[in-house]
Amino acid sequence: MHLDVLDLRNFYYRSALGRSAQRAIRNQVIEMWPDAPGETVVGFGFAAPLLRPYLTTAQRVVALMPGQQGVMPWPGGQPNVSVLCEETLWPLQTGQADKLILLHGLETSENASKLLDECRRVLVPGGKALFIVPNRAGLWARRDGTPFGFGRPYSLSQLETQLERHSLEPARSSAALYQPPSAARFWLKTGNFWERTGRRLSMSYAGGVLIVEATKRVSAPTKGIKERVRKPLRVLEGLTQPEAKPV
Repeated sequence: MHLDVLDLRNFYYRSALGRSAQRAIRNQVIEMWPDAPGETVVGFGFAAPLLRPYLTTAQRVVALMPGQQGVMPWPGGQPNVSVLCEETLWPLQTGQADKLILLHGLETSENASKLLDECRRVLVPGGKALFIVPNRAGLWARRDGTPFGFGRPYSLSQLETQLERHSLEPARSSAALYQPPSAARFWLKTGNFWERTGRRLSMSYAGGVLIVEATKRVSAPTKGIKERVRKPLRVLEGLTQPEAKPV
């Protein structure tokens, strides 16, 4: 079940808890991907809050939003880059995206398998994707008052196994949202402290969201050069061995 785009907008842009969550997740994304010079960066779901750092360096930024969720113009005050699309049929050419970010896309998908196939299709060979999903062991997945309380939460092993089945090779993982999902002033003011502490102690199980970077795996060709080696050219057949001439 996809969330409504208006609810997502209100959470991330109009609530103190949502702005804090946006900042915590985006900091982790930037740490993993500092920039994207000359690349095509695509977001799916409601990844727009995480795409802003790449607007100035990437060659192209596209924010795909599924029809079940709805779309909003983004970014404000700049040329629109958001596009309404079908969940498993994106208006992108095969092998067009260098980097891909999913936020509120996989866990709410009605067909996660086909969605991952579409992710793999649009990535260039060796392209990278960040999958950001609610952590089933975290507090945020148990709170209906935030977008992370909807859809299917994941454990790290569940997410990595699902990605591997679609030839998306997990490379590294991280977590975010170590602060409790509370709008109380104390937790909001100390949010940065909890994020730093969680990352320093590598407490991925305690984070509200899991972040897994995966690379598009391309199988080695089984034909071609190998076949030709098995059937070498026989241009020297019929020639006799040269004889040594007497000195």
